[in-house]
Amino acid sequence: MPRIAGVEIPENKKIWVALTYIYGIGRTLSWKILREAKVNPELKAKDLKPEELNRLKEIIEKNYKVEGELKREKLMNIKKLKDIGCWRGLRHIKGLPVRGQRTRTNSRTVRGNVRKTVGSGRRPPPQPK
Repeated sequence: MPRIAGVEIPENKKIWVALTYIYGIGRTLSWKILREAKVNPELKAKDLKPEELNRLKEIIEKNYKVEGELKREKLMNIKKLKDIGCWRGLRHIKGLPVRGQRTRTNSRTVRGNVRKTVGSGRRPPPQPK
């Protein structure tokens, strides 16, 4: 398996799809990188020549933040919001939606699938033994 930016990319997929396995690279960026490296996007990852693979590695390492570096930067940005105590930071701290979504309904995923509604409020009578 070819290894780019510390990630083993799948051999049997086309290279433009295989590059999306790297955190921080999506479809559009994948095509842009391949165009820049002059690599055929329809090639399978296992069919790449070593010099093509090296060109891809160089371009990704020099020009783009991917994997650990990108995750670290994201976490630092969220930490900064929390430290200054702004609205978005407080929402991150409380574990609520940050971008203005409603919370009366439809925020289960961000709150961890909390279901607080109760049936009718009455318990059924105990069954005789």
